[in-house]
Amino acid sequence: MTMSKTKVLIAGAGPTGLTLALWLTKLGVPVRIFDKAAAPGETSRALAVQARTLEFHRQIGIVDDVLAAGVKIEQLTVHTPAGVAARLPLADFGRGISPYSFAFALPQDIHERVLITHLERAGVEVERGTELIAFQDKGHAVIATLSKEGQTETVVANYLAGCDGAHSTVRHGLNIGFPGGAYEQSFYVVDVKGRGDITRNGMDTTISTYGFAIVMPVRQSGSIRLIGIVPKAHEADETISFEAIRADVERDTGVTVDEVNWFSTYGVHHRVAENFRVGRVFLCGDAGHIHSPAGGQGMNTGMGDAVNLAWKLAAVVQGRADPRLLDSYEPERIAFAHRLIESTDQAFRIATSRSRLVGLFRRYLMPNILNIALHTSYGSRAFFGVISQAAIQYRAGPISSGTAGKVSGGDRLPYVPMPSSDNLEPLRSLDWQVHVYGEVNAEFRAMLASTGIPVHGFAWSETAAKAALQRDAAYLVRPDGHVALASPAQEAASFQRYLAGLAIKPRTAERAPYRVPGTMHSLA
Repeated sequence: MTMSKTKVLIAGAGPTGLTLALWLTKLGVPVRIFDKAAAPGETSRALAVQARTLEFHRQIGIVDDVLAAGVKIEQLTVHTPAGVAARLPLADFGRGISPYSFAFALPQDIHERVLITHLERAGVEVERGTELIAFQDKGHAVIATLSKEGQTETVVANYLAGCDGAHSTVRHGLNIGFPGGAYEQSFYVVDVKGRGDITRNGMDTTISTYGFAIVMPVRQSGSIRLIGIVPKAHEADETISFEAIRADVERDTGVTVDEVNWFSTYGVHHRVAENFRVGRVFLCGDAGHIHSPAGGQGMNTGMGDAVNLAWKLAAVVQGRADPRLLDSYEPERIAFAHRLIESTDQAFRIATSRSRLVGLFRRYLMPNILNIALHTSYGSRAFFGVISQAAIQYRAGPISSGTAGKVSGGDRLPYVPMPSSDNLEPLRSLDWQVHVYGEVNAEFRAMLASTGIPVHGFAWSETAAKAALQRDAAYLVRPDGHVALASPAQEAASFQRYLAGLAIKPRTAERAPYRVPGTMHSLA
C-alpha cells in the first residue's frame, strides 16, 4: 500500500467533478480526481447547457470552446394533433439578462471532453479505473483508501468531494439519507438520424392528451434526440427495445428513423440528500440531488454546486478565508436543490400526467399560455431567468447582506453590457471585487486600500438602471459572480466589517491588478 497527499480529493469525473477540479486548479489548489469508469462516457446524455453555466465557463476561459462544439437552439415549435400551436423564439429570449441569451445544446460526452482537455492542459489527469474503498474524517484531514487494478493507496486530503452520482459511495459512506421518490412513468431517449418536419436548429415538442414527445438537435453532424413516455402497453416489459416502440415513437415525434445511435429507457427519480456536508466531506451534483429532466436543470445544477464549493475551498485551503466560509455551501445549494425539485416536479407532472383533464389542459391551453408568455418582454425574461439559472439567488444564505436598488446580497450580479465589454468581464479574475456604477468616492476607495480588494468603477448608464442597480451604490461581489454585500452608500466600514468577519483576503495580493478595457478600475 502506498500513501500520498493532496489538498482536495474528488470522487467522480462527470461534469460536476470535472468542473470542481478545473476551477480549483485555476485557483491554484492541488487536486486529484478519479473515476471508477475506465474511460469517459461516449453517449450524449444531458444536452442542455444553461446560460449561467456558460457564464461560469467564461470565467475560467473555456466558453469559446464549449460554444464552438454545440448548437444554439433558435426556436421551440409546439405541435398538437391539430398542427402547429405555437412558435416560440429562443435565439435571444434572454437579451439583457446574460451575454448568453439563447438556448444551447451540447452532448454531455463532448462537454466532458472539453473540460478534460482544459484540465489536462492545466496538468491534471483523471485517474481512471479507480474506486473509493473507504474514507474517514479525522478532523484535521480525510484519510481515503483508493483501489486500482488490485493495488490500494492511502490518500491524505484536506477535503473530499463526492461528485460520484446518484449511487454515491461518498454519500453512503457518510450514511446520509436520500429521501424522495420516483415517477410512475418510464421514459425513452434515443439519438437517431432521421427525417421529418423538424425545425432546423430548433426544438420540437408534441403535446397531446396522452403525454408529450420532444425532438431536438444533438450534434452538429445532424443527429437528433427523441424523448418521450414509454407506451403504456410496454411499461411492464422486462426489457424494451427500440423496435418494440418504433411505431409509437415515429407517430408521436413525426420523425422517420433511419439509424439509431443510442437508445435507453429509464425511470425518473426526485431526491435531495439530507445534508450536503459532513465535516471535511462534501456532496455535489447527483450525489446530493436528482431531478426530473424538465427544463434541463440537473447537470447544470451539479456544475453550479461545483463552482459554489470551489472558490470557498480554495480560499480556506490557501488561508484567504476563515473555515466558517465553508458553512455557507450547504445552506446555499441545498435550498436551491429543494426549490428546483418543487418546480421541476410540478412541470413534469403536468407534462406527463395521464389524467384526461390535465391532458386537455396540456393540449389546448398550455400552448396558448406559452405563446403569450414568450412573445412578451416580461414573460420571455421571466422564463429565461428560471430556465437559464440566472435567477438563482442566496438572499437567505449566511454570507449575504444588504440591498441597494433591487439587488440584494445573494443575488447574481446583474449583467450590464457596454460598448466594448461588460461588467461580468472582471469576474475572470476569480476574485473578490467591489463594483460601483456611477462615481467612486475617493475616501471610500482610500479606506478600502488596506483590504486589497479591487474596486471596479463603471459609468452610470440606462442599462445599469434597467438592471435594477442603484447609482453610486457599492456592491461587494464574490468570486462566483454573486453579490455578497449590497450597500446603498459607499461606506467603507461596512465592507471592512464584512471582510474581517470571514477573514477574507483577495487573490490580488499576489497578482497584478486586473484591467478591463473601457472601464474605470482601481486596485484599492
